[in-house]
Order: sequence, then C-alpha cells, then structure tokens
Amino acid sequence: MDIDEIKEKVRNSQYMYSYHAEIERKADRLTFVQVETALLNSRILEQYADTGRGESCLVVGFAEDIPIHAVCGWHGEKLVLITMYIPRPPKFIDPWTRGEKP
Repeated sequence: MDIDEIKEKVRNSQYMYSYHAEIERKADRLTFVQVETALLNSRILEQYADTGRGESCLVVGFAEDIPIHAVCGWHGEKLVLITMYIPRPPKFIDPWTRGEKP
C-alpha cells in the first residue's frame, strides 16, 4: 500500500470504518477528527501481504500528542480502516516499536 494514496482517500472522504474499527475507536474514545488528523500525518509502519483478503498495512500518526495506529486495507476503490487503537505497552514500547512477544 502507498501512504500518499491512503492520505488522498482520507482527504477525499473515500474511506470507511469496519465494524471492528468502530468498536475499537469508541473503546479508545477517539473522535472521527482525531482519526482523520492522525491518518493525514501518518506513515506506514508495517506492510502486510495479501493473505486472502487483500493487502493491508499498519500506519502510525498523531492527533496532537495522541499516537494512533490504524490497519488499512481496500474495499473496492475505498480505503477501509480495519482496526485502530492507541498503541500501549506491553504490545508496543512506543508508537513505532513492538514489544517483545510472550
């Protein structure tokens, strides 16, 4: 996936939330504006190969001082936000570094 294409889709409102992403957004009390802000200043952290559902990637961006991770994929021509969360220990040491697996 390409970060410029992801940002273009967000700027043009050509994206959607999966049911899971919406649950996680609410659980972390993230607003739609915070998510958009983070996506528009994000970078790709990890690329995921097509495992049967298409390619996807993990992006990290910030809404003010709040780090937000989003897994992005495709649903036709639209960007789909598969999940999102605020990265925290122990899974992440910081917004860019995974913690050790148990």
